[in-house]
Amino acid sequence: MADDLNAVARAIVDDNRYMVLGTADASGKPWATPVYYAADGYRDFYWVSALDRTHSRNVAARPEIAVVIFDSRVPIGEGQAVYMSAVAAELTGGELERGIEVFSRVSVSHGAKPWGLEDVQPPAALRLFRAKASEHWVLDPDRRPDQRTPVDP
Repeated sequence: MADDLNAVARAIVDDNRYMVLGTADASGKPWATPVYYAADGYRDFYWVSALDRTHSRNVAARPEIAVVIFDSRVPIGEGQAVYMSAVAAELTGGELERGIEVFSRVSVSHGAKPWGLEDVQPPAALRLFRAKASEHWVLDPDRRPDQRTPVDP
């Protein structure tokens, strides 16, 4: 069963384009926002955003976040999602170079324009962020609906 749930988690990450970030500001006030993502495997998730956005400010103040990836087009009662705990950060230096390569490659494969360092460094308005997932869960259909089962995609 664990292999099946790991496959479910991989398929959800591979087949979707948007993830929901659950962030909180320094006082703990929560915020959720969808962002387009580019995954590098099943641990590193990249997105671009302006620094003045609520989720970007929240990541700067409190880097521990939650992430959910799901397909909202499936029929009622057939939904499945990957839930993650992660640490997020704006990227700089060598991590920025590696990250923008991943983000650009995935974005181009989805029909978007290529991205370069000039698109995510001053004077550009956008920056590149990464969420590094430390834990993954999916809902286990053989357990109570509110129970999550850890997976290792």
